[in-house]
Amino acid sequence: MTSLMKVTFGEYIRELRNLNGLTLTQLAAKLDLDSANLSKIENGKRDFDEKRLLKLAKVFKLNVKELKKEFVSDQIAKQIYECDCTKEMLVVAEEKAEYRRQLNNQYKKAKAI
Repeated sequence: MTSLMKVTFGEYIRELRNLNGLTLTQLAAKLDLDSANLSKIENGKRDFDEKRLLKLAKVFKLNVKELKKEFVSDQIAKQIYECDCTKEMLVVAEEKAEYRRQLNNQYKKAKAI
């Protein structure tokens, strides 16, 4: 299988489907989608719905946490691509994410008291 870092989430789904010998229609039915929408997801014309991650994990017997990591990283990568982010913007975004983590930890500590 292709390294997940080098494919979109839709391409990853297509690889899983092909490796498991499923047609678009078969996998779409298991995910409560129609095959046209699944095709659009696989081709990057539509985003996968995060609410279906658990179903996808069950179909292919995957770790949900790892699958979610791939899904979220693909969503972030798409945002980076679409807004033409610079590395400087990404550094600032990571600093803001760290600040949010600190706020959350402070909130948890205050709530525990």
